[in-house]
Amino acid sequence: MSDFPHTPPKQSWTYSNDVNAEIRRAAATGIYDIRGGGSKRKLPHFDDLLFLGASISRYPLEGYREKCATDVWLGTRYAKKPIHLDIPVTIAGMSFGALSGPAKEALGRGASAAGTSTTTGDGGMTEEERGHSNTLVYQYLPSRYGMNPDDLRRADAIEVVVGQGAKPGGGGMLLGQKISDRVAKMRNLPKGIDQRSACRHPDWTGPDDLEIKIMEIREITDWEKPIYVKIGGARPYYDTALAVKAGADVVVLDGMQGGTAATQDVFIENVGMPILACIPLAVKALQDLGMHRKVQLIVSGGIRTGADVAKAMALGADAVAIGTAALIALGDNDPQWEAEYNKLGTTAGAYDDWHEGKDPAGITTQDPELFNRFDPILGGRRLKNYLKVLTLEAQTIARACGKNHLHNLEPEDLCALTIEGAAMAGVPLAGTSWIPGKNGF
Repeated sequence: MSDFPHTPPKQSWTYSNDVNAEIRRAAATGIYDIRGGGSKRKLPHFDDLLFLGASISRYPLEGYREKCATDVWLGTRYAKKPIHLDIPVTIAGMSFGALSGPAKEALGRGASAAGTSTTTGDGGMTEEERGHSNTLVYQYLPSRYGMNPDDLRRADAIEVVVGQGAKPGGGGMLLGQKISDRVAKMRNLPKGIDQRSACRHPDWTGPDDLEIKIMEIREITDWEKPIYVKIGGARPYYDTALAVKAGADVVVLDGMQGGTAATQDVFIENVGMPILACIPLAVKALQDLGMHRKVQLIVSGGIRTGADVAKAMALGADAVAIGTAALIALGDNDPQWEAEYNKLGTTAGAYDDWHEGKDPAGITTQDPELFNRFDPILGGRRLKNYLKVLTLEAQTIARACGKNHLHNLEPEDLCALTIEGAAMAGVPLAGTSWIPGKNGF
């Protein structure tokens, strides 16, 4: 042995263990990786922002004596029957097929108990969700799976899905092991055959056609239902402006931290923008058109806490939507199933192979043995509790900023911890008046 010290081994940042493992997996299988969830890479997010609470220049509200309202109206532009929700936190679209019937029931139970809405997702409307949802939004997707004009009329609002944050420009997947008899019947598909959803609508190609489609849906529903248009966070200024031009009552904007049931990992990690970068651009489009607060903006993609809710609303959103967080609240990726997650080659908190239909928690599966483990009544109660906490946390922050309604939060209440966060959100870097890209430099 040499008497000289050796340089310790150094892992390559470019060829990290994760990257090398993916190269070996690709070399061994010849297929790309499919998974669920949202982006796992570290991105600028709401954690990059802080609130500036009240002191002398601003007066806070007393939490025990002064109210801070949380309600929101959605669809006030054209709909005869706009939606009024008690809280500005809604449940995002997640399909029956991706989720089990009991999980859809639990979402309806929890959302209704908290005074908010849930959303159908691809594949149509289930009786479990319609029966337990006081307010249900019906998604109208490119695939048209499960599309039924009668269900359009039974819904409280219709969401025309143009894009999704995890895969803007791409379609979804539902592998054959999750195409049960019931799913196959609802989607008019053969049982057990892999299904890939279309990435674009079959009967229109641009904003002028979208305007015609929205008018068609309004006529089907007698102009009663609010029409949402959902876009993935890619070009939010122009997409928001075109959705408004097409006649949307509500724009739903989904950033790349938003989840998906199943798509290519390379898509999830490399397409789209963080929701923090999307919100100010969408708000500017609404403001430039004189439609901010007239056409409501719902944002989604990595909403986890009441602070996230408050920050999104301070940047100009009217409401938010949660998906992955709602599943965690129901019990997905719970450590109580750690041994079974280990048998699947993963661990609680990292399980994202929702497309395989083997979820030990019984939430992202169509296997009766697994989904019968899940108690929709208990799951609904857990979701209600979680939504209550999100709302209370957002109220706490709003009161500290002297606001008597969550909608009164504004960018002036925020500062940023990072240059990236300041530039994306359009708020000053903490301790300075500098907004990168503005103020002349």
